[in-house]
Amino acid sequence: MIIQEPFYQPVANEVGVFMAAWSRRLPVMLKGPTGCGKTRFLEHMAWRLKRPLITVACHEDLTSSDLVGRFLIEGDATVWQDGPLTKAVREGAICYLDEIVEARTDTTVVIHPLTDHRRHLPIEKLGTEINAHPDFMLVISYNPGYQTVLKDLKPSTKQRFVGMNFTYPPAEVETRIVMKEAGLDESRSKALVAAADKARNLKDQGLQEVTSTRALIYAGALMVAGLESLEACTMAIINPQTDDPELSEALLEIFRTFFPER
Repeated sequence: MIIQEPFYQPVANEVGVFMAAWSRRLPVMLKGPTGCGKTRFLEHMAWRLKRPLITVACHEDLTSSDLVGRFLIEGDATVWQDGPLTKAVREGAICYLDEIVEARTDTTVVIHPLTDHRRHLPIEKLGTEINAHPDFMLVISYNPGYQTVLKDLKPSTKQRFVGMNFTYPPAEVETRIVMKEAGLDESRSKALVAAADKARNLKDQGLQEVTSTRALIYAGALMVAGLESLEACTMAIINPQTDDPELSEALLEIFRTFFPER
């Protein structure tokens, strides 16, 4: 359970859309780039709905047993242990499969019966299936920017979800987010956001990922902690984004414009 309200600044009608999906217990798919607020949004909604949130960080070695459960040896006995998905189904939690495309295709198939009128989870190792708790909800997320032929959701899976597109917020909203999350003053927050807007134009010039809102918050936090502005931007934004010297210099020039060395 999330006790304290996670700060989230709405951009459009995403709260209303999610509430409508929740009212009908429809599965939801959050699509958007890294660090744009997908996870924070879901934490905020779980807090609003007063439902427990179970998060699974998907990866290429994730098996269906990791999600559903497995038999374990305890002393002389063999006992069944529920996986996070099964636990959420039983208890009526929101189950969040983060970066679902990282999981193996044969693993994601197990969620299909939970995404239509059946709302049940087959557990082959127990030879049974369990009906989802009335408050159970399934949410997945992924970054379309990392789509490849080998790593993408099947259309048959995508069409089982209500799709919500996320992107980096407008400058005014993003400034408020940086001010709130990093505790940074308004002038430097505005400068960070303006610089990020310019830096994001380098997406088509070799950067695999653009400057995220999360990175801006990290840079702001370093400034508040006492680092010089340009050094904070270098450590929190530029260095993690690229190892290419030319791209690093191009990014540095952008941030130097907004944070001239004093």
